[in-house]
Parts: sequence; C-alpha cells; structure tokens
Amino acid sequence: MADIKEIKEKLKDMESTKIVFTDLNGRIMSLPVNPENIEMLIKNGIGFDGSSIAGYATVENSDRLLLPDPESFRVVKFSDETLGFFIGHIYNEWGMRAKADPRAVLEKVLNRAESEHGYSFMVGPEHEFFLLTGDEFGEKKHSDDAGYFQSTPHDRGELVRNRIIKILKECGIKFEKAHHEVTPSQHEINLEPIDPLRGADRTVLFNYVTQKAAAEFGYYATFMPKPFDGYNRNAFHIHLSMQDQDGRNLFYEEGVDHNLSAITKHFIGGILKYARETSIIMASNFNSYKGYVMEKEAPIIKGWGFRNRSSMVRVPYAGKPENTRIELRNPDPAGNVYLQFAAFIAMGLKGIEEELQCGHPDIRSTYDKHFHARVSDKRFLPKSLFEALVEAEKSKFLKNLLGERIYHNYMSLKIDDWEDHRVHVTHRELEKYLSI
Repeated sequence: MADIKEIKEKLKDMESTKIVFTDLNGRIMSLPVNPENIEMLIKNGIGFDGSSIAGYATVENSDRLLLPDPESFRVVKFSDETLGFFIGHIYNEWGMRAKADPRAVLEKVLNRAESEHGYSFMVGPEHEFFLLTGDEFGEKKHSDDAGYFQSTPHDRGELVRNRIIKILKECGIKFEKAHHEVTPSQHEINLEPIDPLRGADRTVLFNYVTQKAAAEFGYYATFMPKPFDGYNRNAFHIHLSMQDQDGRNLFYEEGVDHNLSAITKHFIGGILKYARETSIIMASNFNSYKGYVMEKEAPIIKGWGFRNRSSMVRVPYAGKPENTRIELRNPDPAGNVYLQFAAFIAMGLKGIEEELQCGHPDIRSTYDKHFHARVSDKRFLPKSLFEALVEAEKSKFLKNLLGERIYHNYMSLKIDDWEDHRVHVTHRELEKYLSI
C-alpha cells in the first residue's frame, strides 16, 4: 500500500509531476499537475477533455476525470529534470470508471482469471526500438550500420541503452539484458518479469524514458513497427507464465512431452483460434502488417513450436520448472499495451474454458512451407489492416473482451486509419503509374 505522505514529501524535490496514460491507439498522454495537490488528486481526480483523446469521448459528453494511481508512483531522473511519474485511471465521474479506459480492460481480465480460476500471471516483454538521426518531422536516417550483438564502435546506441537502463534502475526497475538487434539502428532491452498490470504500466514508462533518453544524445527513438523496407521490424514479443494460488507454474508438468502441461496446450489452442480476430490489437496500424515478412523473424502463419522463432507462439527453453513460459511473437510496440496483454491472456483463458487443442507443433521453419497464393487464407495471420478489420468486425470474442464502448471506439479509429491510408496517393504510385 502506497504511503501518500511519503509520496508528498518526495514530490517536493521534483521539477515536474505528471499523470500519464494512453489513448486507445497506445500513444502516451500526460498531464502535468501541481504536486501540492496530489492527495486531493488521488482522492478526487482532475478533469480533462476526453473528446480530445483518441477513442475516449465525444464532444457532447467529453468531461472525464484523471486519477493518479499512487501504487504506480516513480521518481524518474532525467538530465534536465527529476519527474514525479504516475499512471492514471480514467473515470466518467467520481466512482464511475470510464468504459473507454484500456487499463480497465486488463484489470477486468486479470480479476476474472483470479476469481474464476485462481490464476495469476507474469509477463516479460521484449522492448525493441530504433534510434535514428533527425527529428520527428525530418528525414529519418540510420544511426549506425551494426547488426545483431555487435559492439561499439559499430553499435552507436550502446550509450543510449545504458542511459535508459540507468534511469530505470534509479526508479527501481531492473533489466535482464540489452543489445543491438538485427537491423541497423535497432535495439532491444529486456526487463525482469513482473505481473501484467504493473508490466503494462512499466511499458508506458519504458517508452517515455526511451524517447527522452534518446533525445539527450541527439537521436530520435521510434517504436514504429516497420520504418525501413528490407529489414526486420520492431516487434514486441511477450513472454507469459501462469501460476496457481500457491505460486506453482501451471505451464510445467513433469514427465510429459517437453514437460509442457495439458493446460498450456489448451491455452495455446485459444491463442491460435482467436489470433486473427485479435490481430487488430496486436498489430494495430497499417504499417504493422508490412512487418509480417518471411525470413524476417516475424510470424506469418498461426502456429506454435518449441524454440521455433518462425512460430507465432514459441515455447522457449527453460532450465527450471518455474521458468516455463510461452512467447507470443505477433505483437508490435505500436499498439496499446493494456489491450495487448488483456487479449493475450483472455485468448488463453478461453482456450482453457473451451478445452481447445493446439495441434502439432511447428517442426521446421514455417517459412519453408509451400502454400498456393490466395488472397484470404485462415491459416495465416492477416496480411493487411483491412483484413484484420474484417476479422475484428465479425468477432464476438473481441467485442466481449473490450466491451461495447471500447470496441466501437477502437474500430472507428482503425477504420478511419485504414480509409486515410487507402485514399492517400503515395510517391511510389506516381513512380509506377504516372506514365500510363
């Protein structure tokens, strides 16, 4: 339980205090507040215009309340300021949680898992991002030409990664590993496993810190899925384990094939069944689908496998029973992390409840399979935002997961995104077709 008096005392030394949350797209929103009022804000919240935040409200009913969560409080030390950082809850009015708050969707899934099944979870997302030269509106260029695991001086982002790690460590967040990724200018930092709600909050903080730290070195950090043709995308691989009330890892069962329990296979079965319906959550904009490319470590087929990085669901090697987990490889970091975690867990729970089977694991690379070219193939993940929207539009599962309000608002945002893309004439089209 957070000590409000202790928080108030710490805030006296802050240059800035912010309440941070995400819109439905997953973009970070923040409201600077007077730290002297923090006790009142925790109790009563502060008003804001919800109609100006993507997916939250309409202009005729726009007033919303933002309440800082004292359990999420962090002291974040940048070179130019020390920040008092809170994650916010969204309310329509006092005592009435906003139906459009994506954090509430994850809370609901976790509460149902615990109350109905006695399950709890640990997540370990892999954070990938690009460090580019140029600012947000200028031409983007690679900051280095390094590859996987290359060291300095080829890896010019190591200082930035170390700076990110230092900032996070000072506010109580530990990392596991950090390295240069496969693509030039691409980096990865993995943090210690944590429960899903705090893991989602921590992801919001990680993205905020990463972009601020990159700017300190004159770089621009982006979580855009696919900024460059011909290279790997930015992924957001999510590792997940499930425990019972005694803390026993339910994905592990001694003596069975690969020590993978039957309940894990049901869980995977749910993910495979509902993967296409939830693709709009995991890969949430039209650029996301340009990342599903063969031989670029991105899944293209619904499937699972042991240690297989071409599979959508991977079961990594675990040296200890308590480390047995599954890894979901189709999400990317452009989405809303609260909805991504919620969908991941809800799909698995549905698989357990329906006792779904996951079929045989992928034995070889899924890229080696030979399929006849078809516009629509249910064995594959959607190839475009439009295809994902079609699946989501038909999905009762997604509507039940998100609730009527978020489902409607989210679909409206994504349909608008697709329409904007569909009617936009690009430079490439002019090059190909202007001579007709």
